[in-house]
Amino acid sequence: MADSARVFIGFDSKEVVAYHVFCQSILEKSSIPVGFLPISLNNLGGIFTRERNQLQSTEFSFSRFLVPYLSDYEGWSLFADCDMLMRTDIAKLWALRDDRYAAMCVKHDYTPKVETKFLGQTQTKYEKKNWSSVILFNNSKCRALTKDYVNEATGLQLHQFKWLESEDLIGALPQTWNWLVNEYDYNEKADLVHFTDGGPYFEEYKNDDYAEEWFAARERVLSVAQR
Repeated sequence: MADSARVFIGFDSKEVVAYHVFCQSILEKSSIPVGFLPISLNNLGGIFTRERNQLQSTEFSFSRFLVPYLSDYEGWSLFADCDMLMRTDIAKLWALRDDRYAAMCVKHDYTPKVETKFLGQTQTKYEKKNWSSVILFNNSKCRALTKDYVNEATGLQLHQFKWLESEDLIGALPQTWNWLVNEYDYNEKADLVHFTDGGPYFEEYKNDDYAEEWFAARERVLSVAQR
């Protein structure tokens, strides 16, 4: 049986189109079966109970860390924010799983260029910024991420991987698998681009790098065969 990727994507009611276009960009390039599971607050009643923090930029800021729990702590799962676009075969990313690690991500080392991002939200700055926007979870090694822990831990404990015994358990993914639009220069070889300041579906970001590719993918989401 062919290997298949279990993909959890953050879903935000303010960016519905982002989720579907991202899924489309993955589906149309994937050479392996893909299972999509949206991390949507509407589906997490009784599981995710923490109150919204004013510093949260998305509805899934903290609920993303439920992925190992939702995966029954079995196998591997990928989490990714919705404001992204896949530009290559997800099988290449899935093949990077390494059982030496509990989690794998792009280890960004940058300071955001802007103070404010989409919808006027403050661009918070902290160590390991954006590491958690794409995570390959080795679920059995992430048992510290219980439902209770995710509901009660601080934001920094979660996003800075304090739930791991050692930083040696965090594997590094190539930077092209979470290429930050506007923070990094345009890169034709970027595999997965992240519209971290704001997606092209917001007026002020419609001309950003990779926006034309995003709009083209949106058109394919909306396409219907006439015959």
